[in-house]
Amino acid sequence: MSKKVLQGVVVSDKMDKTVVVKVERFKKHPKYLKTFKVHKKYSAHDEKNEYKEGDKVLIEETNPISKSKKWIVKEINEK
Repeated sequence: MSKKVLQGVVVSDKMDKTVVVKVERFKKHPKYLKTFKVHKKYSAHDEKNEYKEGDKVLIEETNPISKSKKWIVKEINEK
């Protein structure tokens, strides 16, 4: 089974070796069929502390690193 890869924006880099990434997606209402945005925040592992707030990054699912970190930053798309 392949690992999930999500794209999002770094919203916090205050922790050591951890960034918080906000991933937005579109969802359709089941009855009214209107499309709206939903978002979720993921804690991702950043070994070298190289990603800053506002960077667009790809995160990849991995084995749990800690209680809240189950994602690792794979690469940067845009600064």
